[in-house]
Amino acid sequence: MGSESHLVGVAEIRAAQSVLSGIVRRTPMEPSRVLSDRVGGQVFFKCENRQRTGSFKIRGAYLRISRLTDEERARGVVAASAGNHAQGVALAASLLGATATVFMPTSAPLPKVAATRGYGATIHLVGHTIAEPMEAAKAFAAETGAVFIHPFDHPDLIAGQGTVGLEILEQCPEVATIVVCTGGGGLISGIAAAVKALRPDVRVVGAQAAEAAAFPASLVEGSPVTLESMDTMADGIAVPTPSDLTFAHVRDLVDDVVTVSEESLSRALLLCLERAKLLVEPAGVAGVAAVLENPSAFTPPVVVVLSGGNVDPVLMLRVIEHGMVAAGRYLSVRLRAPDQPGSLAKVLSVVAELGASVREVEHSRTGSRLHLGEVEVALSLETRGADHRTEVVQALLAAGYPVEVQ
Repeated sequence: MGSESHLVGVAEIRAAQSVLSGIVRRTPMEPSRVLSDRVGGQVFFKCENRQRTGSFKIRGAYLRISRLTDEERARGVVAASAGNHAQGVALAASLLGATATVFMPTSAPLPKVAATRGYGATIHLVGHTIAEPMEAAKAFAAETGAVFIHPFDHPDLIAGQGTVGLEILEQCPEVATIVVCTGGGGLISGIAAAVKALRPDVRVVGAQAAEAAAFPASLVEGSPVTLESMDTMADGIAVPTPSDLTFAHVRDLVDDVVTVSEESLSRALLLCLERAKLLVEPAGVAGVAAVLENPSAFTPPVVVVLSGGNVDPVLMLRVIEHGMVAAGRYLSVRLRAPDQPGSLAKVLSVVAELGASVREVEHSRTGSRLHLGEVEVALSLETRGADHRTEVVQALLAAGYPVEVQ
């Protein structure tokens, strides 16, 4: 386990960058016109979703395993993860000639399990939350001698992740604010260590899912606090407690930690997909969500780190639906209409004239609120946004239909 007696320094991160040269990708920096317009200055995405294994995790995992002795590597490595750390450890171990065993929760997305296995790791599915695989991995290390590779609690992991910070300063030297999605704190610890050493004027902000935000309470308490429960779609940053090591880095080097709602995460994921053509997992868009929620809080130029793109297609479908609702793109209404031939067609013609797309129609002649000669029509519509939703509702009302927005 790490200790807060030593914060990782920029020399260690530069050394890590040398080790990782030729192993990890120097991920691109993409401008975001949508967020730039909202902030009133340049906003860029640092695209770690395009990193090897689909996330930044390979950086720290490779550095950590590369610094094991030959005897330690011969014993193999073991990790616990819901997905991204698992893939990073699996690939790093494969590249460095070590066997990898990974414990994952039974709820881990199948694509992440398959990818981890594809990188050569042996997989064990245990329990329903990350806590049970973590205990199983530690027990496996104690029994077999395999080296336990923690997801964030080690200086080598922080130094490896810190190479993202060096790249940001190289790619966007004029940066004023860096926003980093934050779970256990390894990524933001490394980025802050690199950036504050070289550019102390740059503001570093962490973004956590409001339903899994251990850092705000920990910072208030003055030491790591453990959350009693978590409930977020951003499983990659759902960490119940920071370590002493990451807490010390965030406390001493990070300017602020903000929280974002599930609705904002959905909208951010949809924005990345639709406007930036970037596939990013819910955890990876926490920084985007923070900027969407409060654009005036971030001084440009802003760099938002997209930490990973390993999203389960099933979850993606649910999140897109949720994001469409949050963005005002879906409208559900119930209305009463005369029970006569052509009545439904007239209702639909009002909707069609305004360019709304009908997703579902339900037509009922029974209901306690219906008068004789009336039918109830339930419509699920796809609209162009909040203003269009209002326009459709006003048009239905103007046509004489009593409308209830669901």
